[in-house]
Amino acid sequence: MFSRLQELESRLIELERKMSDPESAKNQQRFTALAREHGSLNKIVSAYRKYKTLEEQLEEAQALASEETGDEELRQLAQEEVQEKERQLKELTEKLTDMLLSKDEGADRNAIVEVRAGTGGEEAALFASDIFRMYEHFAENKGWKMEILSSSPTELGGFREIVFSFSGPAAYGTMKYESGGHRVQRVPKTETQGRIHTSLVTVAVLPEAQEVDIKIPEDDLRIERIHGGGPGGQSVNKTSSAVRVTHIPSGAIVFCQDERSQHRNLDKAMRILRSRLLEIEEKRKERERGDMRRSMVRSGDRSEKVRTYNFPQNRVTDHRINLSIYDLQGVLEGKLEKLANALAEKDREEKLKNINPANKEES
Repeated sequence: MFSRLQELESRLIELERKMSDPESAKNQQRFTALAREHGSLNKIVSAYRKYKTLEEQLEEAQALASEETGDEELRQLAQEEVQEKERQLKELTEKLTDMLLSKDEGADRNAIVEVRAGTGGEEAALFASDIFRMYEHFAENKGWKMEILSSSPTELGGFREIVFSFSGPAAYGTMKYESGGHRVQRVPKTETQGRIHTSLVTVAVLPEAQEVDIKIPEDDLRIERIHGGGPGGQSVNKTSSAVRVTHIPSGAIVFCQDERSQHRNLDKAMRILRSRLLEIEEKRKERERGDMRRSMVRSGDRSEKVRTYNFPQNRVTDHRINLSIYDLQGVLEGKLEKLANALAEKDREEKLKNINPANKEES
């Protein structure tokens, strides 16, 4: 735990240095991003600095209380001071633990959500459309703004892939638990014999990165202007505004064609790419830290089956927390609060198991 707090303090110092740089003040977007992160870190770092001060005061009091020579009354006062500082440290340790548990890098960021059809052909594409609309309704209930960044629709109204963003308070912190495989069991519209099919849709939720978070050298990018294609009428097939961006070092590829403006498509592609690279960087940091491991309820692994939507039984089951809700239509209409709250509580419980505040070295 304390190694993590030291990291946060170092990050705060770095942010203060950057904010004092005149170049940052010239770039309003950059300065706003720095200020937002500074504000989110300042409270917990201030508490950590108070903890370190109390530790120093406790050591001084313990030294006075253990002196064999000197004033007996002074030693008694020092012993009382030791007890008081130990009490304050215990309270502050509990407070820091709680703050660190609730502290999640990027929780207050906007979210970029990628929904892709997996196993199941056209039925999977149709369910990807259902999942997208489920999140759209949920965002409306939360008062978030939604923007479609990229989509690959099918002839029957499904999506091979759709990428969109949510802007609003704690968008990523709320949506992050949706990452993984979403399985549907139902009779598809394309089924003529009335048989139940099982299909899969994968969801990835990324914290949206700003340009200040991820600097991408131009030499690392290959940008291609190509003709768009797919359903949507002649305007889609004839447009030359589609953009494909390849990040050469990582091999990440983003394709955007929804906008008529090439500039807009490139802008959206870069938003997606920066967020994917930010996720890669955060995973690297987590592996190096080891102390704040990614919780099983938000592993982000697309191959992990996280939820089943069973139409014949009117049931939605989240396998990570063994929670079943018998209101499938309500869930698909965006009533995700019960699932979201239960997943957040499970995440908190798992984080608590990974923190031993009584022993700094174990954290």
